[in-house]
Amino acid sequence: MIPVTALRPGVTFEDHGDIFEVLTYNNMHLRKTGSVVQVKIRSLKSGSTIEKTFGSNGEVNPVRIEKRNLQYLYKDPDFCYFMDPQSFEQINIPAKNLQGNNYLKEGENVTIGFHGQNALSMILPPKIKLKVADTNPGVKGNSATNVYKDAILENGLKTKVPLFINIGDEIIVDTRNGSYTNRA
Repeated sequence: MIPVTALRPGVTFEDHGDIFEVLTYNNMHLRKTGSVVQVKIRSLKSGSTIEKTFGSNGEVNPVRIEKRNLQYLYKDPDFCYFMDPQSFEQINIPAKNLQGNNYLKEGENVTIGFHGQNALSMILPPKIKLKVADTNPGVKGNSATNVYKDAILENGLKTKVPLFINIGDEIIVDTRNGSYTNRA
């Protein structure tokens, strides 16, 4: 057991049979009743995000998450398939367990968090490079304004890009919100 005052972003713990990762932490000092700890947490099983408040003397069960680097192979509607580069073992993980799996590219290395044999989370880099598969042609002289057009990327995602981006250009995309960052 660890005290809730030791919770920090990135710490994982178990509560009522679910495993949570701390996203934000706030220790609020109240005058008469002591202090409370407010955390924003994400369920690693369901992916939902909630806010929870603990008394400052509360405790939670810590959970150790093993991080393994795997190579992404392919996906079908239900599963994502990975290969362990050391043992060459193929691992299939339910796609619903991996938030952000639409950013994966074949052959790319990814870090997956496991609890025992269960895959719980995928750690994506904050920015990735993707190629533009389809967009309207760019128009000369349209690079000075902040006007955006729709584009479909190589992995099927839609995003907004500046008018000067053309089919085949590589762009940097923010994996946290799917927005265009800059040209690669």
